[in-house]
Order: sequence, then structure tokens, then C-alpha cells
Amino acid sequence: MMSKFSACIEMLFVPETDAFDQRIGLAKAAGFDLVEFWLWSNKDLDAVERALGQTGVKLAGIVAEPFAELTRESDHDRFLAGLEKSRDVAMRLGAPILICQSGPLLEGIERARQHDALVTAMARSADVLAGSGVRLALEPLNDRVDHPGYYLTSTAEALAIAEAVNRPEIGLTYDMYHSMVMDEDPEVVLAGGLDRIFHVHLADHPGRNQPGSGSLPLLQKLAWLEGQGYAGAVGLEFRPTGSTADALEQMRGSLG
Repeated sequence: MMSKFSACIEMLFVPETDAFDQRIGLAKAAGFDLVEFWLWSNKDLDAVERALGQTGVKLAGIVAEPFAELTRESDHDRFLAGLEKSRDVAMRLGAPILICQSGPLLEGIERARQHDALVTAMARSADVLAGSGVRLALEPLNDRVDHPGYYLTSTAEALAIAEAVNRPEIGLTYDMYHSMVMDEDPEVVLAGGLDRIFHVHLADHPGRNQPGSGSLPLLQKLAWLEGQGYAGAVGLEFRPTGSTADALEQMRGSLG
């Protein structure tokens, strides 16, 4: 199995401490070499940088700020200005991936126009990131449980956007939980598209809790990903049902 698990410290080690930077040390003690988190603007970046340096833990990714309606072209300039700052933070902390969301499905605007707006946003983002070593990973989410009203629920459409942009800076975060909540089969929707998958997220369903707590065939699908050559990080973005240690123990029993 893949060993490159990344602890999402917005969700893991939360029961254990409110001190965000201390979660990096707890992740290291639990055997992680990688962590990730969401927003950077509400963090003490000096403390985070210090904790990363002291532990030797690497940062797999952070969220590109600000959240924006990338389905609306008039919001692109605001996002791109923030992307420059996010890029600089990612470079400072050594994060190779910035994760972004599409924004909402807009009423009264043709879906094809919103799709084209996303292509434009990603193409302009590629220009911002060119030469930085930081890549942008657009993330499809489910609109059935967690994100009602979200535009980009289809992995196939996300891959089509990345292919239309056709820049090495632009790819996808593939969240297995969100995808399978939308009744997608990873082996079908990712076939032929693994080169565009920059990052993977993992949680079980129902509940978005640790692997083994629900009914998704995560072991089988992770093994398939590995067999297809995926070598990136796998972010553990789930809510532990109890302590983080107990959740990780159940995950290990489930994934082998």
C-alpha cells in the first residue's frame, strides 16, 4: 500500500489539542511525515514554519485563498490576487500543492458559460504559478451531503477543464469520499486521467469518518490507484469518531 499518507490537521489531532502548530508534532509522533491544512491566513505561520522545521514533517498542501466564485469571471481578479499570496506562502512553507474549489452553481447563467469561466480561471492561475514549483489542484466536491449548491461535482468535468487548460501547473485534487458519494467509481472516472491527479483525499461514507467506519471499498480503490502509478500524497481528511489514535488504528485495520 501507499505510504505517503498526509494528516489533515484541521480534522486529525483536533480532539487532542487546540494549539494548531502542536498538531504537527503529534502527527510526527503518530508516524506521519506529511501534513496538510486548509486556510493559511488564520494561522500563525511563524509557529507552523517552526514546527515543520523542528519535526522534519513536510507540508503536502494548503488551500488557495480566497474562496471565490470561479464560475463567475468577475470574481477572477480577486482570486488571482489572493493566489499570488497563497503561492508565496506555499513556497515559504514548502507546500507543492495549492487546493482550490470551483465555487457555486450560479442561477441564471448557462452551465457551459460557467464551465468556460473555470477554464479561464485555471489558465490565468497557471500564469501566476509558472516557474514557482507550486501547482494548483481543482477539487470536485459532492453536493448531496456536504456542499449543496456547489458547481463542480463531476470528476470527468474537472479532468476536462484541466485538459482544456493543458498546463503542467493545473490538475485535480481527487477526493475519493466526495467522488463516491456522487456514485462515481474511481476506476472508471480516473481511467486515463491519472497524470492530472496531483493530490488525493480519503474518508469513509457515511459520516466522512476514518476508513473502516463506513462501507466504501477504500482498500481496493487505493490499491488500484497505486497500481496505476499514482505516487502523490493521500490526505487523510476525515473526522475521527473518537480519539485520533483510535481512528488511525481502525484505519490501519481497514487498509492493511
